[in-house]
Amino acid sequence: MSAIPTFGSVAIDCPDAVALAAFYRTVLDWDEPTVAEGGDWVTLVNPHGGARLEFQQVPDYRAPAWPSPERPQQAHLDLSVTDLEAAHRRVLGLGATLLDDSPKSFRVYADPAGHPFCLCAC
Repeated sequence: MSAIPTFGSVAIDCPDAVALAAFYRTVLDWDEPTVAEGGDWVTLVNPHGGARLEFQQVPDYRAPAWPSPERPQQAHLDLSVTDLEAAHRRVLGLGATLLDDSPKSFRVYADPAGHPFCLCAC
């Protein structure tokens, strides 16, 4: 056994863990999530290996207000794409909101719970 940890997952707070996991499952085209009893913790396993995405339902959730310092983003996901225009149309159709399209090689969105994420063709 090693004292050096491995990167296992990113957990995201949200108002509805099942719904937000379904959004990212569809965006990433991953397999069905595992839902804990009660539905307040949902895990998406990366079918290609690597870190999992996990969603924790929290009472009184307050979405980040990007780019406001009053309720900062705290963290965001960068999702790599090869066709930025096609990926842009796809995530908007899935319920994302465009926050910033001024950069040339990436765009900033909010997921349905308000977390910023980027589509990167960098």
